[in-house]
Amino acid sequence: MEIEGKTAIVTGGAANTGRVIAGRLAADGAVVIVADVDVPGGEETVRAIRSDGGRASFVRTDVRVAQDVRALVESVDAGHGGLQILVNNAGGGGHLEPHFPEADPDDWRATLDLNLRGAMLATQLSLGPMRRSGGGAIVNIASTSGLGFAPYQSPEYAAAKAGLIRFTTTLGELRARMNVRVNCVVPDWIETERAREELARMTAEERASRPMPLPPEAVADAVVELIRDDELAARAMVLWGDQPPRLLDPE
Repeated sequence: MEIEGKTAIVTGGAANTGRVIAGRLAADGAVVIVADVDVPGGEETVRAIRSDGGRASFVRTDVRVAQDVRALVESVDAGHGGLQILVNNAGGGGHLEPHFPEADPDDWRATLDLNLRGAMLATQLSLGPMRRSGGGAIVNIASTSGLGFAPYQSPEYAAAKAGLIRFTTTLGELRARMNVRVNCVVPDWIETERAREELARMTAEERASRPMPLPPEAVADAVVELIRDDELAARAMVLWGDQPPRLLDPE
């Protein structure tokens, strides 16, 4: 799918990776709707895009709230003449304490809602508008915390990201039925302000044992590749440290 002239929603677009993804899609010619709970941050993303000559607008959206997600998709579908691209980037919270099983059920439920249920709902609600637009591409942003069997500090976050990967890989039939492709980017540690702070607190030995954080631009590149490649559906692309991107074997 060509990005030029398409309408794209990027959830969690107010900062960090979401802001970079939104800017990249706008630079490639998409009309970008930035969705986030962070109003000042979302508006700053829009200003940055417009200052570079791109087209963007902001819609305050909490992906944990079903009515917010529904209102977002309906407003984009009605106000922009259709929807062709959705990037489910909103997520996080894996660093917050306490974690399961010490965390209150409402807290770990909110982590599941933010990292899994919100993406599932946005995907479901976007299918109709995309089908009416002639097709679309959905990219979910997961995490390597959802891979493998190793312990993880936040079981609820890891479970949500594992669920998001598996959710993606079950949806291959949507390409034939609705001309909608759903794929997933699975990045390792991303270079954010928090990641830089964590690096600064590490010893030299600790830093040597960890891969360097990924630049957010690497995630944006993967998103664009998955949108543009019409052959890819229900696939997960892993970005691990300084290794080249690779698609997980569907078998």
